[in-house]
Amino acid sequence: MKTIVVTAALIKEGQKILITQRREDTHCRLLWEFPGGKVKEGEEPRQALRRELEEELGIEAEVGGMFDAAFHVYPEYPVLLLVYRCRVTQGVPKPLACRDLRWVDLDELAGFPMPPADDPIRRRIGSSSVKEADI
Repeated sequence: MKTIVVTAALIKEGQKILITQRREDTHCRLLWEFPGGKVKEGEEPRQALRRELEEELGIEAEVGGMFDAAFHVYPEYPVLLLVYRCRVTQGVPKPLACRDLRWVDLDELAGFPMPPADDPIRRRIGSSSVKEADI
């Protein structure tokens, strides 16, 4: 099976992080995740993330350094999740290609069900070894 490369954004505003809810008609339906999406064939991951944020949320974003990566094997296919620190440069996030979005406090993240691939990222964000400035 071919590994699907997916990008995700850690977008922080003050003490809150942006998460989005998957639509009913998608894999891992109605779960919450860090916004982003699949990297197309021949596409550079940071460019894919900028494209996905524009399509999904209607925003332009500066994609910074990588925060973390996670690998998970779903029954259908394996996923490599690349997570980047991002900053909104234009627009206000709107749920265009997702069911909903929320700005949540770091300590609230544990209360939102997420796909297995996102879980290691959530745990790292909630870890006491990660300083808030690192996010």
